[in-house]
Amino acid sequence: MKISFRPKLLDTLPDYGRASFTQDLSAGITVGVLALPLAMAFAIASGLSPTAGIWTAIVAGLLISLLGGSRVQIGGPTGAFIPIIYAIVVDYGVQNLLIATMMSGVMLLAMGAFRLGSMIRFIPLSVVIGFTNGIAVVIFISQIKDFLGLKIDNLPGEFFAKLEALYQALPSLHLPTIAVAVSSLAVLLLWNRQASKVAWMRRMPGPLAVLIIATAINAVLALPVDTIGSRFGGIPQELPNIGLPELSLSTLGKLIAPALTIALLGAIESLLSARVADSQIDDRHDPNQELMAQGIANVAAPLFGGFAATGAIARTATNIRTGGRTPVAGIIHALVLLAIVLALAPLASSIPLATLSAIVVVVSINMGEWHAFSLKELARYSLQYRTILLGTFVVTVIFDLTLAVELGMVLASLFFIYRMSDLTRIERIPLEDFYGVQALTRDDGSPRILAYRMFGSLFFGAANKLENLLLMQDGHPDVVILDMDKVINIDTTGLDILQTLHRNLQKRGASLVLSGLNSQPGSLVFRSGFLEQLGDDNVTANITEALIRAQRIGGHEPEVAYT
Repeated sequence: MKISFRPKLLDTLPDYGRASFTQDLSAGITVGVLALPLAMAFAIASGLSPTAGIWTAIVAGLLISLLGGSRVQIGGPTGAFIPIIYAIVVDYGVQNLLIATMMSGVMLLAMGAFRLGSMIRFIPLSVVIGFTNGIAVVIFISQIKDFLGLKIDNLPGEFFAKLEALYQALPSLHLPTIAVAVSSLAVLLLWNRQASKVAWMRRMPGPLAVLIIATAINAVLALPVDTIGSRFGGIPQELPNIGLPELSLSTLGKLIAPALTIALLGAIESLLSARVADSQIDDRHDPNQELMAQGIANVAAPLFGGFAATGAIARTATNIRTGGRTPVAGIIHALVLLAIVLALAPLASSIPLATLSAIVVVVSINMGEWHAFSLKELARYSLQYRTILLGTFVVTVIFDLTLAVELGMVLASLFFIYRMSDLTRIERIPLEDFYGVQALTRDDGSPRILAYRMFGSLFFGAANKLENLLLMQDGHPDVVILDMDKVINIDTTGLDILQTLHRNLQKRGASLVLSGLNSQPGSLVFRSGFLEQLGDDNVTANITEALIRAQRIGGHEPEVAYT
C-alpha cells in the first residue's frame, strides 16, 4: 500500500498572495489571543500546569497547521480531553501521561498512514452526541472545586469518589473565590451576547476580555484568591527544556488503553472539526493527512512538556469567521502564542484560577448538544437511538470514554443487525396463479415445485429466515427455486445456509435452483465453489428460466412461462 503524505499547505501556496496573507494575519492574531486563556484553563482543569497547556497549543498548533489535511483547522488542547487527561494524571502521573500521549500520536500516525480516516465516520451520531455531552458533564463537575474555592488537595478521578470529595468539602466554601468566579462568568456570558451586536467587542474574544479584566482587578486590589502565581509559581518567560519523558517499562503495557483513548478521541474530534469547517468554507479536507498531522503533533508536544492535542472546533470556527482561509493562519496563531509567552509571561501570575474555571464552565455548557436530551427530541427517534444515546452518555459520565464508545458501538452494531434481519424476509411465490395444479403437484397431491423470493441481505443475523426451507415444512418437492433478485448481499454464514439447504434437498433426491443472483452474491457463489456443487444449469438469470429448468428436472416440458 502506498502511503501518501501531502499537507494541505502545499495546495494553498501556488495562489497565495498579499491579500490572503492579510486575512490570515488578522485571523491568526485573533485565534492566538483566544487560545491563550483556553490553553491555560484546559491544562489546569486537567491537573497540569498552565505552562503545559500553552506549549501544547504552540507546538501542536504549529504542526497541525503546517502538516494537516485541512485549510483552516486550528489544533491545541481541548475541553474534551480534560476528564481523560485528569484521570491519567491521577492514576499514572504526569510523566506517564506524556508517554501515553506520544503513544497515541504513533497510533494516530498509523491510522492516517493506513488510510483509516474515513472509518471514523462509521461511528453513529448517537454515540458521538452521547459521549460529547457526557464529557461536558464531567468537565463541569471538575470545575466545581476551583469555582467554589473548595479545599481539596487531590480531587479523585472516579465519578462517585469525586462527588463524595466535593460534598465533604462544601463547608470550606470560599466566598471571595465564588464572587470572582460568578462575576467572571457573568462578564463572559454578557460579552459573548453583546459581541454579536457591538463591532468593537467582536475584535476581542470573550475569554480574553474576561481574563484581562479579572487579572487587572486582582493586580490592583490583591484579592484573596488563588492565582497562577500562588499555585504554580507563574509561567516561565523562556523556552522549555526539550527532552523525552522518563520511560518505565513496567507501566508501558498499562498505558496502551489510555493511549488508545486519547487517540480515539483525538481522531473523532479533529475530523468532526474538519468536517464542520468544510461546510463553512466549501472545501474538502484529507482525513488521512489530518490524522498523520495529529499524530506527529502528539508525539512532539510532550517533548516540550505538552500533552494531548486535537482539532479545536471553537478556535477553528473563530479562524473562519475572522477571515482565515489557509494553514498560514494557524501557523501565525502558534507564533502569536509564542510571542505572548516570551514577552508577557510575568503578567500571568495575577490571573485568578476562579476566572479560568468560569471560562471552562462556559466551554462545557457550549460543547454539549443539550437539546438532543429533551423529551420532545428523544420522542422523535426510535428506542434503539435513545438507548445508544443515553447509554453512551451515562457510561461516559460514570466510567470513561473508552468504555462508553465501546458500549455505544456494540449496541449500535446489535441494533443494526436486528434491523437488517428484520428487513430481510422470504416469501413463497404463488405458482398456482400461473400454472395448472397438474404442473405443480404429484398424483398424491404433494408439491413438485416450490418457489420462494428473498428480500434484503442473507447474512449471519438473518440466516434463521431460511429455517422453514431447511425443515421443509411446506412438503418434499422435487425442486425448490430460490429467487434472489432482491438480495443485495450474502456473507459466508448465508452461503453456508444455502449449502446446507442444497445438501438436505439432495438427500431427498430433490434439487435447488437459484435465480437472479446479483453481483456480490454471484461472486461469492462462484468463488466458494458452490456453483460447481449446484451445477451451472441450476443457476439462472431470472425466475422464468428457473421455472423452465425446474420442469425439465422433473422430466416435464415447460407449459407456461412465468411473468
